[in-house]
Amino acid sequence: MPAPRRFSRRRLQESALALVDAEGLGALSMRSLAAALGTGAMTLYNYVEGREGLEELLVEAVMAEAVCEGVPSDDWRADVRALATATWRAVRAHPDVIPLILTRRTFDEATLVQGEALLDALARGGRSGAGLLVGLRVVTGYVMGFAQAELAGPLSAGRGESVSAITDRVRALPPERFPRLIDAAATAAGSDPRAEFAAGLEVVVAGLDAAPPA
Repeated sequence: MPAPRRFSRRRLQESALALVDAEGLGALSMRSLAAALGTGAMTLYNYVEGREGLEELLVEAVMAEAVCEGVPSDDWRADVRALATATWRAVRAHPDVIPLILTRRTFDEATLVQGEALLDALARGGRSGAGLLVGLRVVTGYVMGFAQAELAGPLSAGRGESVSAITDRVRALPPERFPRLIDAAATAAGSDPRAEFAAGLEVVVAGLDAAPPA
């Protein structure tokens, strides 16, 4: 009888993430992941604890992609920008995992390293105690909120839906009731999310810089 196959946690993470990226979060199960790995579902229970364990794999895999070179530097503002941008890019690349990142308490190394680096940057900016915690929540809230805003709300496209379809849908609204929303949809049709994110991040960093450290 052949020996049972062994899988590294990284291999499990990559396979689970590839499956969800291709087919959506609803397609992930012990059975589907086992099939992708060429093994039996029961084998996976040696590595993960059911659905919750699978979801932890996904969050870990995404956060592991938030690699940020050159941090720390001698500029805390630049470090906050770099860390926030790296996390946003990693999260944005895997939109189906965003709900899990928002709702799962994780204690994996990648998340801890990213959090420590951000706290260190904010601390070098003069924040401590409650002010440091507020800074952490403001930056992470902006990153995740921006990523989520691309997936939800009246200006967001669903899976397989074009931006023009969203714009046309909003333009069909009564202009006397929703003039600002119609204008925003027209602007969003030609906007670059990367530029939007960078502009919003500048507002966050400027606010942190202007607010008295606590």
